Amino acid sequence: MTTDIHRPELHFTTETGVLEAPAGVLLDGESWHLFFQYKLGADEKSRWGHTYSTSLPFDWIECDDVLAPAGGETGLRAGAVAAVDGGINLYFTSITGAGSSVNLASYANVDDVCEVSDEIGALDPHVLRHGAIVQDTEGFTRFRTPCVVPDWDNGDRSEGHKGWLMLALTGEAGSSTPVILSSADGVSWTLDGELTFEGEDTGFKSSEAPGNELPPVAAPRIIRLRDEVDGEIYDVLFITLERDGAELSGYLVGRLEGTVFNVVTGFKRIDYGHDFTRPRNTNVTAGTIDADKRYEEAVIFGLMSGAGRQDAPAEHPSLSQEGWANALSLPRYLTLQGGVIYQTPARGLPDAVATTDRARLWTGLLEVPSGSEVEVQLLDGNGSPAAIIKHSGDELTLDRSLCGAYQDSYAGDAVASAPLREDDSDSLTIVVDGSTVEVYADGGQVAMASRVYFDGGCSGISASTSGEAEIVREWERHGS
Repeated sequence: MTTDIHRPELHFTTETGVLEAPAGVLLDGESWHLFFQYKLGADEKSRWGHTYSTSLPFDWIECDDVLAPAGGETGLRAGAVAAVDGGINLYFTSITGAGSSVNLASYANVDDVCEVSDEIGALDPHVLRHGAIVQDTEGFTRFRTPCVVPDWDNGDRSEGHKGWLMLALTGEAGSSTPVILSSADGVSWTLDGELTFEGEDTGFKSSEAPGNELPPVAAPRIIRLRDEVDGEIYDVLFITLERDGAELSGYLVGRLEGTVFNVVTGFKRIDYGHDFTRPRNTNVTAGTIDADKRYEEAVIFGLMSGAGRQDAPAEHPSLSQEGWANALSLPRYLTLQGGVIYQTPARGLPDAVATTDRARLWTGLLEVPSGSEVEVQLLDGNGSPAAIIKHSGDELTLDRSLCGAYQDSYAGDAVASAPLREDDSDSLTIVVDGSTVEVYADGGQVAMASRVYFDGGCSGISASTSGEAEIVREWERHGS
């Protein structure tokens, strides 16, 4: 039994060091392979680690690291993972004093993935580096943070996939430019050009980026989903905006045709909590998902650190008290309904919670008329509220400013809030796992992820109503 109060048991975090981002995720049958960017210590160089689960994506086994800085590299950044020709390609960002480039490493065989040794920081000998595959060219420089997904066959979505597509960033961090590249084999890449937008209003609100222009972004990712309303397949573009020392992640829905993203639904936030950023898509091996079901849903992971690259790990109690900082969100299953993303936790979560020592799950089916409210208090080890979640029918809020031992740290935090559509059924699902809190409202219409450092851990969840609000049914599960 662990004695770490803040360490989650179901959310992934490193055994030691600073977790910086999910790097890439691959689902092979029922086996999940999660690659992540982290540092062995706060002052170390960034590298890639690897963990996997053979069934549900909650019980992670850490493998040897797959990539570490070599030669003149000052660090490695996140990228993508894809199954290519029976092996696994790792697309990563190599940082040197001269700039950055997209590099390739690989496992020759999927079955070779995951070497486990007792040495911290040991490198898996099955990983082979191939060097830079995308670097400064044609007026574009500093290629980084690649997302790699299967490309369409001749651009016709009815014909399936052929070859590969890469979405990457170029230029300086403060003025990043997304670009599209294509490849027949996943190794040799052609730069198609800068990503541009047409169609509906993008929804970007920035004085630096009027009209449909893209403001400075980080970590762009793309997935495909079939809309359950009109039955059409759309591209969903995830972007992370960097503003005022914090990061805000969201998505646009449309169709990518060449280098042009034709917008159907403008930018919407993917998470309204304090701590969710840099969502990463999940690729799959051949045969893992039936072709006719491929676009019914998608899976993403996010970093639970709202400051992103501006994060100060030394300020986290988890690092000073337990030797680790930051965690990834639970995997989220996404569906597209009328141009809007709905999110739900991964299947099997209730049973997984029951196997833990301290995690808690509360679900309530609600009736919340206008002017009424359901309030859910998350209690610390002393039985005092450390965070309060409120559902008022048209708004969801999460207030963590009451957090016991770390009240001074959170005293200035704004209350996280999100609008709710009144035409949806009222419901709440709340997951507390160590210092992580995730909330899903109204069938997944809104999600919130926030860190809460409970004094003595979370001892309980207490729900109450006001006005004409009613908890029609509630259900709770917790660890032993």
